[in-house]
Amino acid sequence: MPGALSGVTIVEMAGLGPGPFAAMMLADHGARVIRVERPGNLSVPNDPLTRNRESIALDLRQEEGRAIVARLAVGADGLIEGYRPGVMERLGLGPEQLRETNPRLVYGRVTGWGQAGPLAQAAGHDINYLALTGLLSTIGEAGRPPVPPLNLVADYAGGGLCLAFGMVAALLHAQKTGEGQVIDAAMTDGAALTGAIVFGLRAAGLWRDERGANLLDGGDPIYGCYACADGKALSVGALEPQFRAAFYAGLGVPAGAGKAEIAAVLATRPRDEWVALFEGTDACVAPVLSLGEAPGHPHHEARGTFVDVGGVIQPGPAPRLEKTPADPPRPPRAEGEDGEGILAALGYDPDAIAALRAKGVLR
Repeated sequence: MPGALSGVTIVEMAGLGPGPFAAMMLADHGARVIRVERPGNLSVPNDPLTRNRESIALDLRQEEGRAIVARLAVGADGLIEGYRPGVMERLGLGPEQLRETNPRLVYGRVTGWGQAGPLAQAAGHDINYLALTGLLSTIGEAGRPPVPPLNLVADYAGGGLCLAFGMVAALLHAQKTGEGQVIDAAMTDGAALTGAIVFGLRAAGLWRDERGANLLDGGDPIYGCYACADGKALSVGALEPQFRAAFYAGLGVPAGAGKAEIAAVLATRPRDEWVALFEGTDACVAPVLSLGEAPGHPHHEARGTFVDVGGVIQPGPAPRLEKTPADPPRPPRAEGEDGEGILAALGYDPDAIAALRAKGVLR
């Protein structure tokens, strides 16, 4: 069965992090995504973020390479790019330039600081974007510097997910009106958005500006992670009164016991013994699994949360759609593997394709 985005064509300008993540999500759900590779782009072998694509490798320093991207955009529904503001315009491939020949084009732009603002041209990474939102200050232990939550919040939640949502919203608008538009997905904006509840709690006087002093940052003894006898960890999230009661009862300590008492008891048994003890209860306890352990958990196996794609165990498509479920992912293509076929579909004849390859435009 075709995916929900079957019939949609997206041109992806190859980059790192949020752009490929958004393109992966669109491709997972049926969009045709043509990834335009560029010389010198960092890559990970069999990278899950580049699955389900077609790949063409072009030298955009040459006029013919830029012309190919412009021709691709004529027949596309959307384009995704993650360069610094102004780069695509200097290449002659900015939104206003491409919409002259395709007014329906949805043009997705993802950057750290956004297309405008004092920092728009500044370099940065996920940790910097998250730091500026105030949210990084909330993550970590009291009395110690904040701890970066990998690069998951700004790059992927704030950047990639927000860009994918913006693309779908704008594609729906274009479908109804015939009018394309630019999506300005700033990782700072998206990361800030993920913290809406924290800002709401703070405004209500229910959040203090210090780590380890609040309900969700480890300040409450029943929301956090504890070491077990085998050195592995157990997560506890017994927020509501009935869940707290179940947790304290299973642990065998008085209701309202503090962190030190809970830690001392949990340290007496291995992690998986505690998991077995709490199984079937509403104590909101789960093992902290390693990356190697997670795919083999029975719940993930039952749902097919992780899939094997070309020998790489990776998360499968999400979310699940009832009527148009995503197909099993296809492995990433070799860089430039589909170039000749893509050019032929654009109307280039074999001699023209050979000439582009000889000039180094097509790799």
